[in-house]
Amino acid sequence: MKELLEDATAGDPIRGTKWTLKSLRKLSKTLRGRGFKIGYESVGRLLRSLGYSLRVNRKCLSKRRDPERDEQMRYLARQRQAFMKAGKPAVSVDTKKKEQIGAFKNPGKTWCQEPKQVLVTDFPNDADGKAIPYGVYDMQRNRGFVVVGVSHETAEFAVNAIGRWWQKEGQGRYPDATELLIQADSGGVNSRRSWLFKWELQKFADETGLMITVTHFPTGASKWNWIEHRLFNHISQNWQGEPLITFETVLKFIRTTK
Repeated sequence: MKELLEDATAGDPIRGTKWTLKSLRKLSKTLRGRGFKIGYESVGRLLRSLGYSLRVNRKCLSKRRDPERDEQMRYLARQRQAFMKAGKPAVSVDTKKKEQIGAFKNPGKTWCQEPKQVLVTDFPNDADGKAIPYGVYDMQRNRGFVVVGVSHETAEFAVNAIGRWWQKEGQGRYPDATELLIQADSGGVNSRRSWLFKWELQKFADETGLMITVTHFPTGASKWNWIEHRLFNHISQNWQGEPLITFETVLKFIRTTK
């Protein structure tokens, strides 16, 4: 087995895991050709015993190279650390992937006795609506807050979601706060180029008296936004394999995400 894998192995130098480009069936066929009686399932067990694991492609490369990119990321980290060290509110915001409401297939697997029947196609016209989850992640308290829209993703909707977080949770947890840090992606409704987003934020600042600092991640660096891997991924895992039949189904899975 090691001989067959010698020239078809890749590995992670940090975690020590290994993977191969050869499929289980190809390996078992080759081994049978050499006189071994073995099936592909046994080949899988052998691979695991040798430290191999299943892998998928991972989006981690950026096409754009900016010499000031590292300094931008360090600046974001300094701002975040300064607010958190001082006990000031600091939130990470973004819009999660829009979800079609109806009997549509949802990626992933779930434990059940019988597979749930879903539509063969995913045409938008077959949907009963569209859920637009906008999240606010409190980086200081490690807590998430999600508002689900049903029509359009707009700057007004985004700032309204931030305002609802402040009314329902933020001002209660930070009663003496005079400043608020918001970290967001550089695109979408909270884009650094969106004048409407800035306009709505100014209205929110006028209403609350907060001095608001907004920092944006560089283009192509959205995966480093805290809300992506500290909130949204857990929501996706919670409803994986479950058709989002109604808006209430969406809300139920969001509420039960931990």
